[in-house]
Amino acid sequence: MSRRVVISGLGPVSGVGIGIDPTWAAVCAGQSAIDRVHRFDVSGFDCQIAAEVEPFKINQFVPKWYRKATKVMARDIELAVIGADLAARDAKIRTKGTDPESVKDNDFCPSYDPARVGCHIGAGLIAADLDELTGALVESRSDRNDTFDMHKWGREGMQHLTPLWLLKYLPNMLACHVTIIHDTEGPSNTITCGEASSGLSIGESLRVIQRGNADICFCGGMESKLNPITFLRQHLIGRLTTTGNDDPSASVRPFDQQASGGVVGEGGGIVILEAMETVSSRKQQTEAPQAYAEVVGFGASQTVNRDQGVLDPDRSGGGILVAIRSALREAAIGPEAIDLVAPFGSGLPLWDQSEAAALRQLFGSRLGQIPVTSLKAFVGNCGAGAGGLELAIIAKAMAEQTVPQIVNRDNPLEGFAHRSDTTTGTDIQFALIYSCGLGGQNTALVLKKFET
Repeated sequence: MSRRVVISGLGPVSGVGIGIDPTWAAVCAGQSAIDRVHRFDVSGFDCQIAAEVEPFKINQFVPKWYRKATKVMARDIELAVIGADLAARDAKIRTKGTDPESVKDNDFCPSYDPARVGCHIGAGLIAADLDELTGALVESRSDRNDTFDMHKWGREGMQHLTPLWLLKYLPNMLACHVTIIHDTEGPSNTITCGEASSGLSIGESLRVIQRGNADICFCGGMESKLNPITFLRQHLIGRLTTTGNDDPSASVRPFDQQASGGVVGEGGGIVILEAMETVSSRKQQTEAPQAYAEVVGFGASQTVNRDQGVLDPDRSGGGILVAIRSALREAAIGPEAIDLVAPFGSGLPLWDQSEAAALRQLFGSRLGQIPVTSLKAFVGNCGAGAGGLELAIIAKAMAEQTVPQIVNRDNPLEGFAHRSDTTTGTDIQFALIYSCGLGGQNTALVLKKFET
């Protein structure tokens, strides 16, 4: 476990932008992507706002030799493919996906032996497209009472789905397409643990590189909850604000006394983790990669609320603390060394209060002096992609030594600082990022300012 690991490529995709440059510009300018939903009719929902990714053409991010496969890509898969392409190009690595012309001319020389490249991507529950399902369901009505007939579904209804229909909706297909496009033959995995998925996937890649089973990994996560089925599910479990329709950009208020709930986002972040010695060797060649930050600590835990199961968080924040302290131990630092915190910060009052309890225990009176960002106020809750997106933004913050704007915190919870403008020229040596899956999973990462 002695190898040092750095972040060398960023591929964020969210409502505030596709790629790190527009994403960074938006969070520094305080520009929220939360607005009324346009992709489907939300007039029947109490919450009618979300953070949608701007329109894109997937073929612009896929080499010509692979474009037929886009026909079996659900939106979650498309977002992952885009994020991986952006991250690989940002890291300045040559793969079959980023240098297809050389492949065509039989003159291809990848930056890495494919066997030394891993891929670990967090994914959510991909909801089927309603238009595809409708025709099949109509043919599955009972002849007697016009209700759904499971037997008729098996005999006739399913025949109206395309033969490859299921391949669009399997969670492991995010990593599958990325590995094929970029020809990664090293360790690969898919993790589906709600909002903790990205963090756990990044931790998996970290361990794979540390123990020498790969030199570089694609990791992070992507998810889109912006379809009627998933949107309804979020409503039914009480995760969405019902008071923010008139002022979408101010609707999500993490760690604020006026917080009323969250909103759905889509996207996430794919990042490139790379062994430090290989980044150094690439710098000596024709490529000119950069390292945004070093990953020095990782921790994970499970919150158990014996009274409410996983419907509500543990009010003490104990499970969150277990993950954070584990990451700090590996980084060999104490809480006093942390200069920036990127929390889960969903804007759900009970969850925010649980996090607040954990952070007060961890930092004590110093909490009010530390920038605690509220990134979901910009991009909503991107589910399995949330942790990857936040890691990309915080890695950029460390490289720029700049704290993005903290918005929508006019009446902060006890111990927290108020909202603030972008702060440049700060000394960010260590940053803490953690995620809390709404099923109880927690994950934490500690980043260190990169030094050669």
